[in-house]
Amino acid sequence: MKHYQFLKINKYKNSNLSNLQMATKPWSILLVLFTTLLTSSAQILYKLGSNTLTFSFAGILKNYYFIFGLILYTIGGILIIISFRGGEVSVLYPIIAMSYIWVSFMSQVYLEETMNIFKWIGVLAIILGITSISFGSKNSASGAYAK
Repeated sequence: MKHYQFLKINKYKNSNLSNLQMATKPWSILLVLFTTLLTSSAQILYKLGSNTLTFSFAGILKNYYFIFGLILYTIGGILIIISFRGGEVSVLYPIIAMSYIWVSFMSQVYLEETMNIFKWIGVLAIILGITSISFGSKNSASGAYAK
């Protein structure tokens, strides 16, 4: 039986991308934060729309909360793809967890839901996690690239 040595291949070795350094751009972070606000708003609209949702084509088309929620999600999907052009996915994607925080606040305002101590602890844990990932990425040497 032969032993094969697997070589690590740098797919950017002979390209201009090998000379670029990764720096998650502030605009991409802000765009992800804005995206989380949009998609969180869509979740609230889905909840409001679910109260009158009927599973028929006409019923869905007349459910303006649901339709507007879909529009916000579509815009959010486009914006997240654009934001990935400006930074590391390992930095940007965890920011999406902000959606949980936005939904927690919005559900109190628009749905009259309550927050107990365990929910607040969860919100704090999310904030600490996002912050930790952000600080960790500043000190890491990544194989990622940006223009």
